[in-house]
Amino acid sequence: QVQLQESGPGLVKPSQTLSLTCTVSGGSITTAYYYWSWIRQPPGRGLEYMGAIGYSGNTYYSPSLERRTSISRDTSKNQFTLQLNSVTPEDTAVYYCVRGDKPRGHYDYWGQGTQVTVSS
Repeated sequence: QVQLQESGPGLVKPSQTLSLTCTVSGGSITTAYYYWSWIRQPPGRGLEYMGAIGYSGNTYYSPSLERRTSISRDTSKNQFTLQLNSVTPEDTAVYYCVRGDKPRGHYDYWGQGTQVTVSS
């Protein structure tokens, strides 16, 4: 059973960088052919795909967020990380890390989600 767990600060100030880590257990992030994504849901809105890192380390980003987003991984810790720069209150959302068998979509395992609020 694969499990994903998000961690990071719940409050970030505007203009700062949001950093979240997803720790994976029950499976390796280097196992072919899985992709490890970040998805968020702002209050009252639908799910928004942010980007992914694949089993080989390739990264994929949503065009609308690409300029501010970076996804990386630490294979020794079986973790992958999201960094979102220059945040605004519009980035307030529940952030999820998920596993899929495509760079986008076909998700089978989800973390429980973590609330991040952007506020001064």
